[in-house]
Amino acid sequence: MASSPHTASPDKPGQETPVPPTPPQRLSLGRTRRRIHYEHSIRLWLVAFALPTIVCVTILVYNQSSSLLLAVAAAATAAIVWAIAATYFFEQLVRPLQTLANVVAALREDDFTFRARGARRGDSLGDLAMEINALAGTLQRQRSSARDALTLVERVMTSMQSPVLAFDSSTHLRLLNPAAESALGLPRRLSLGQTAESLDIDGLLAAADEGLYANNRPSVESGSGNTRWSVRRTTFRLQGVPHTLFVLSDVAAVLREEERLAWQRLIRVLSHEINNSLTPIKSIAGSLRTRLPGLVDITSDSSRDMHRGLTVIEERAASLNRFLQAYQELMRLPDPRLQRVSLESLLEQVILLETRLRVVIRSGPPVSLYADPDQLQQMLINLIRNAADAALEPTASRDANVSVTWTLAPSFATIQIVDNGLGLMNPENVFVPFYTTKPEGSGIGLVLAQQIAIAHKGSVSLHNNPAAVGCIAEVRLPLPSISKSE
Repeated sequence: MASSPHTASPDKPGQETPVPPTPPQRLSLGRTRRRIHYEHSIRLWLVAFALPTIVCVTILVYNQSSSLLLAVAAAATAAIVWAIAATYFFEQLVRPLQTLANVVAALREDDFTFRARGARRGDSLGDLAMEINALAGTLQRQRSSARDALTLVERVMTSMQSPVLAFDSSTHLRLLNPAAESALGLPRRLSLGQTAESLDIDGLLAAADEGLYANNRPSVESGSGNTRWSVRRTTFRLQGVPHTLFVLSDVAAVLREEERLAWQRLIRVLSHEINNSLTPIKSIAGSLRTRLPGLVDITSDSSRDMHRGLTVIEERAASLNRFLQAYQELMRLPDPRLQRVSLESLLEQVILLETRLRVVIRSGPPVSLYADPDQLQQMLINLIRNAADAALEPTASRDANVSVTWTLAPSFATIQIVDNGLGLMNPENVFVPFYTTKPEGSGIGLVLAQQIAIAHKGSVSLHNNPAAVGCIAEVRLPLPSISKSE
């Protein structure tokens, strides 16, 4: 079936075809197709009205004086007087129209400061001038409102923490906010106008509304990729061309927050229920162990076994109580009190607390962080202690070695703690509370370090060293912004 001449089939399924704008309707200014200039027509009409008058004056003077010379002089005088009057009349008729044309031309050039003066209601030209003045005022208010709305949109886009991008119908990137520029590693100057395929984000265009998009590009803030985003998409028109707007939200951050709240609720319940049982168990075991020598013969084997068993019950109850109190630190972690901290000075203080081996600092560029020094110190203590434990494993057949270094990126600092232990056997569980591979471990050190890093808008990751045996703990922390550094 032939398509209608007023419709167009889309180039791709699901892609809206641009509809051409409706041409403006033009109203004729005259009755004929071929028209002469407005000023010329007025001049012709003035000449047409002047000729009979001049002829009549010439005839009357000639009849009265019978002098041809006098008649010609009278005709010339009449022509001059008529020309002066016609010039004044022409000026009065055309000048207001030229003024209104200048006002309209200024409106077309987005200059709304011009107005026609002397306009009054009651005549056609005055009504036209007042309507043009009113139109200029309306356009000026609309432009002011549009600029205010545009400024508000730009401020909102700039302050949004969620990445926002817009593509036109040909998949060219037309808009991205600073959050998208940072999260997806897309420099604005180099990315705008490029296609999604050339920017390696064409998978975003295929994501459904409320679907997921896995980003493989390294983030400017964290330097890492493999981030999962929840996608919200909608369409809008700009100058008649359909565009698609994408708003992304970090699923991992939401899941981490939900996980943290879930663990807090679990720890709160466990602490309450277990402490209610541990307290009387410890108290009764201690009382029985104290009263045992006066009740039975302490020298018998059964009495010694009973004494030893009560001691074990009391010690394990106290150990379990300390274990739960350690986990309650996750619930009581306060908000960081930010101040300027020298990273090198902080590391020099932290490595002195590890006395089992010598931690080597491989100095990087000088850098100051905007962080809570106490919390940052606690995080680094846990990570360095964890690295030292791995390097000092009895099964390791090499000299224990732990080193610390740092590097800088445009918006974040990366701290690396490298050990030569056996590496990670189960890396997906390192940040799971209660999980530990150490006989005396509580499973809280890495979790607490992660919570501290997240509170500082940073991240902690552990992975096996690709170049040697051992593990690398990597901490990424944001650098101070210009406003904070001033």
